[in-house]
Amino acid sequence: METTRQQKIARLIQKEIANKILQDGLAHYQGAMITVTKVNVTKDLSISRIYLSVFTTGSKEEVLAGVRSRTREFRGYLGHNLKNQLRIIPEMEFFLDDSLDYIDNIDRLLHD
Repeated sequence: METTRQQKIARLIQKEIANKILQDGLAHYQGAMITVTKVNVTKDLSISRIYLSVFTTGSKEEVLAGVRSRTREFRGYLGHNLKNQLRIIPEMEFFLDDSLDYIDNIDRLLHD
C-alpha cells in the first residue's frame, strides 16, 4: 500500500512527464500519441515506474525505446521543475500499459 507521500510524488511526476511529452510534440515519438496512465514510486522514493499508453502507431516497442532513450532528459526536466518540492529526483523506469489492449481484446472476444 502506498503512503500519502508516495501518492503525491507519483501525481507530481505524472503531471510533469505528461507536460514534457506534450511539449515535445509528435516529432520525437514517430507520430504516436502517448499518455502517462500511471506512476508508482517505491517506498524509499528512489525509483518511479511510469506506465505509458501508446496510440496510433504500428510499433509500440520502438516508441517505448525512444522514450527510454530520453530518460536523462526527462529526469533533468523534473529536476528543474520540481527542485523546490523534491530533494532527490527518483530514477525513472518506463513500461507499456497494455490494459487498454487487454480491454479491447476481451470486448472483441465477447462480441464474436
